[in-house]
Amino acid sequence: MSGAEVRLQGVGKRYGQVRAVKPLDLVIEGGTLVTLLGPSGCGKTTLLRLIAGLEQASEGALSIGGRDVTLLSAGERNVSMVFQSYALFPHMSVLENVSYGLVSSGLGRREAAARAETTLETVGLGGYGARLPSEMSGGQQQRVAVARALVLEPQVLLFDEPLSNLDARLRRSMREEIRALQQRLGLTVVYVTHDQAEALAVSDRIVVMQNAAIAQVGTPAELYTRPHSVFVATFMGEANHVQGSIEARSDGIAEVVLDALRLRLPDPGLAPGPADIVIRPEAIRIGNAGQPGIAATITRATYMGSHTEYHLATVLGDLFALAPDRLRRRAPADAVSVTLDQDGVVLVRP
Repeated sequence: MSGAEVRLQGVGKRYGQVRAVKPLDLVIEGGTLVTLLGPSGCGKTTLLRLIAGLEQASEGALSIGGRDVTLLSAGERNVSMVFQSYALFPHMSVLENVSYGLVSSGLGRREAAARAETTLETVGLGGYGARLPSEMSGGQQQRVAVARALVLEPQVLLFDEPLSNLDARLRRSMREEIRALQQRLGLTVVYVTHDQAEALAVSDRIVVMQNAAIAQVGTPAELYTRPHSVFVATFMGEANHVQGSIEARSDGIAEVVLDALRLRLPDPGLAPGPADIVIRPEAIRIGNAGQPGIAATITRATYMGSHTEYHLATVLGDLFALAPDRLRRRAPADAVSVTLDQDGVVLVRP
């Protein structure tokens, strides 16, 4: 089993006068896991359904493995989809659920059962074929749904928020299993979620969507450390959005002033003058009052076990910071100073 390239050229979707997906271009390389990430209503699930063939594009062209599938139905595209609800047949055994698609396509029951059993072993459920879905845990049911999709040997495997029904700990282990399976089998996977941590954990590339369009595409590290806009920066994890000033630009570096701090940051091509700046919470360093930096006051301190979360009142506005001071924590109303690690500070477009 190997993954195929998915290519969208000017693909868009309209429902009457409503643009569910604005015309966009996107290439998903074969054998990679690409996540469509964004808030509710941004168009990510509609885009996934366009790839699946569950919706027909209003414009543009879509190809899978070099074959134009724009006008083909879902059954003609050689893709499989794992839904949020899993959609298992409650009256069928696990083995019957997994082999159902093969039998429906005309394969003999014995051969279908053999392939289904092999696929169940692939997802770690060998020997569970005789059970009913109701006798399986949530995580096991999710694996059955994956096996049912895999047994059809699709060119592309699609996931529509597959972990949203699981608790936090199980979600973490299942996302790791999905990622390991994708890498082991070399699958092309398109994965929809609104959970930033989930997207960062599983993806080769992330497509951040906003208002039915693509806001930015990149690796998890690129999107977190070099977001192009305030929206992408604040959607990809915690971020403080403040106003500073660009005083000069030279050789790809911008000289930036933030109150008492002067920083040299990568220049995204913004003109000198007022500028939007994003500060990651882990880039904030808290020192004693009177030390060089921005004067601040602790307004809230929350002990989180491995670290402490602080809210700080400053001339830049309220800042949210993470600090590993588990043993010597600061208290509300404490006066402090703030300095910044430049690696966690980014100039962005509004």
